[in-house]
Amino acid sequence: MEKAGLSRSMSRKGCSPDNAACEGFFGRLKNEMYYNRKWFGVSIDEFMNTLNEYLYWYNGKRIKISLGAKSPLEYRKALDPAA
Repeated sequence: MEKAGLSRSMSRKGCSPDNAACEGFFGRLKNEMYYNRKWFGVSIDEFMNTLNEYLYWYNGKRIKISLGAKSPLEYRKALDPAA
């Protein structure tokens, strides 16, 4: 990890809300993209393309009720129309 310039990040012991947003996102990613597909024989490039397509859809197309039935991108644009 040190060679790659990475550092370990951990929540406080017994405090799951510290990373609730990340856990929620990765749970949705696995349910919506990963588990519903057979990945045997898929190359890393194919997987990365599929992941990029999912992230584009998630941020630009997937509506969230908590964001006023907007996608995250639409919601951010509504907060700052100049963006």
